[in-house]
Amino acid sequence: MVTEDEVLHFFREELSVLATWYLKMIPLESNTILQAYCEEFELFETIEKFSDIYHVDISTMNWDNYYPWRVEWFFRKWFTHKPIKQNKKPLTVKMFADSVNTGKWLYD
Repeated sequence: MVTEDEVLHFFREELSVLATWYLKMIPLESNTILQAYCEEFELFETIEKFSDIYHVDISTMNWDNYYPWRVEWFFRKWFTHKPIKQNKKPLTVKMFADSVNTGKWLYD
């Protein structure tokens, strides 16, 4: 049985680490929204590799439910404190960890 920590370790190894302007590293956590954490192409490649390594069928994953993701503009916080209204579902490491033991994508 694959644990959530193992899947989290996999994603931490595969995805680039996000950092602040002061070069403080922002670690990836189980509930971090992956669309906001990394670029699309990097996430797509990682998900494909995840599928191959853990034998999870992601063919039922509907990308239209998760993309396009609205990324917050850097200077936006200086003009407004309203959060961006997302109309797509967030992807998290926990979702992938839940799907590992069943062998198929559980969400959508």
